[in-house]
Amino acid sequence: MSHTPMPSRRKALQFLAGVPLLPLGASASAASLLAACGGGSGGINPAFASASFTSMAAPSLSNPAAMATTTVGSTLNVKFSDDSVQSYQLAYQPFFVTGDRVSDGKGGTILAGGYVDINNKPIIDATVAGKERQFFSDSPDGTSLLTVPNAKVDGVKGNPVFAVVQFEYTTWAQDGKTDMYGKLPSPIAVLSLDQDPATGKLSLVKYHNVDTSKVHGLWITCGASLSPWGTHLSSEEYEPDAFSAASNAQFKAYSKNLYGSETAANPYHYGHMPEVTVNADGTASIKKHFCMGRISHELVQVMPDQRTALMGDDATNSGYFVFVADKEKDLSSGTLYAAKVGSGFSIDPAANSAAPLTWIKLGSATSAEIENLANTLKPTDIMSVTSTDPKDAGYTKIVANGKTEWIKINPGMEKAAAFLETHRYAAFAGASLGFTKMEGTTVNARDKVAYSALQNVQSSMVAGNAANVPGNGISVPKQLVAGAVMALNLRGGQKDTQGNAINSEWMPVDTKALLAGEDISADALGNTANPNNIANPDNLKFSEKLRTLFIGEDSSQHVNNFLWAYNVDTKQLSRVMSVPAGGESTGLHAVDEINGFTYIMSNFQHAGDWGSIHSKVKDQLDPLIRANYKDKFGSAVGYLTGTPRQMKLSA
Repeated sequence: MSHTPMPSRRKALQFLAGVPLLPLGASASAASLLAACGGGSGGINPAFASASFTSMAAPSLSNPAAMATTTVGSTLNVKFSDDSVQSYQLAYQPFFVTGDRVSDGKGGTILAGGYVDINNKPIIDATVAGKERQFFSDSPDGTSLLTVPNAKVDGVKGNPVFAVVQFEYTTWAQDGKTDMYGKLPSPIAVLSLDQDPATGKLSLVKYHNVDTSKVHGLWITCGASLSPWGTHLSSEEYEPDAFSAASNAQFKAYSKNLYGSETAANPYHYGHMPEVTVNADGTASIKKHFCMGRISHELVQVMPDQRTALMGDDATNSGYFVFVADKEKDLSSGTLYAAKVGSGFSIDPAANSAAPLTWIKLGSATSAEIENLANTLKPTDIMSVTSTDPKDAGYTKIVANGKTEWIKINPGMEKAAAFLETHRYAAFAGASLGFTKMEGTTVNARDKVAYSALQNVQSSMVAGNAANVPGNGISVPKQLVAGAVMALNLRGGQKDTQGNAINSEWMPVDTKALLAGEDISADALGNTANPNNIANPDNLKFSEKLRTLFIGEDSSQHVNNFLWAYNVDTKQLSRVMSVPAGGESTGLHAVDEINGFTYIMSNFQHAGDWGSIHSKVKDQLDPLIRANYKDKFGSAVGYLTGTPRQMKLSA
């Protein structure tokens, strides 16, 4: 999910896992479960009380096969009101490996994770003569599991359930030499799944590619979330710089693969928040919300009010951004805010205080008017940008994407700047743009707390670094490469910095470290972060019923990346799953209840993407991963499940 826009950085991600997490329904559902299991006494069955996960050991070279695949050694323990406990061993169940031929629901097959152009024609990898084939992704990412009223899909015998899956990128062409990151339009698919009413098992029936041509194709779709009204909220990460797009080899290649021309793609069409609506037959429609800011979108989290959206911003010199929609269940118009961080910011979970947040209003707009501006304006119509001091008082010095710039907004172009040059405009307006790689966001609604992942604490966050902005509130004495998870209290009654009321009861008012990783000297396996703690948190998802924060890693410090479960009440941190070495754990989605079953989606991508920390394991693991995952071109899409079978939560 997080790829720094530099060739030397590993391009990370892990993909899909959906876990029917068993008996976690309301008391009636728990009662039916206990009756089936012989629980309860005197005809009164106990209610669900709490859940916890045992922590599995990290795999090691004593079992190389476990390091080269998805390994699950954890148990879900469900406690009831009479203190009885049911335990379920967890396992991983794939739907497919990208590059497989799967059912298209029409009697034929389709390439899972396959890339298509603006006309929905296959994009061909011709880098190896005589072995031409359609490109397919090794990096599936954001996933939503959902239902649709009155759904009917041919071939579904039980309950129709849908998974929307997006594919962030592919790492290499098949010659193993041609870097393909960001050079292909990201596909997005709807999986029609057959849910067994008795066991909760999910089986793939139909794979449908969403037609993205009407939204100009998709750019580097990373994390995702499910909206409260049941749509898939996607992302477009690392918005292309409009001022340099004409000479940017990556963006020119993207345009060529999408449109057949290096100059046809418009950079202002990318860096937005797409929304996918699934239809009853397993097809879908898509739109982009141009009014939510053009940032490095990742894991937009809409609050329970169905209007307020806290957005991950996966960039250097990133910030906290919130969009407050004008209407519930409608993100097509609203107001965009950026945060200013007050004193006391810390990444130490033991710190006593939180740093306050105040909010700068950047502007209000509709998606239609900003898309029209994107269609008609060139970057120089909006502002002037220079990398050297122009010695002109009309320019403002800012730091954007790790680089010092001087900018001047053209008269009357404030709205265009706010929504199409959002990072630059937010810095210009005085917002605290100093985070490094702000990844996933999620919400604990009961406690009114949001969580936000900092994959790394370095560069722009470190005092004295060239990218650090003195006085912006985001400054720590030294880097913590292993990163941290921040907690943000949510409140109503807030005003922006101009004294105007903010129409939301879910605005973040402060930020404090919840969990932090630990950098270490390389251990015997090669880990440079404590393997018994989180490192480089990326995807975050919170389960209200489980009271559990799930954390997926995008780590170049752990030899194997892990999926963690952190109980916010007991403070217990448990390792739930390990993904193939060199791969990334992302694509998380925790669904508390679908037809009586609870699911956790989690994914992996780019297995065997070796870095310097893998020197002690690469020789043993590379042939195993190649054998498991299509010579390292494939990644599994599936779900965590309970063994030996799922338990029904309702009668």
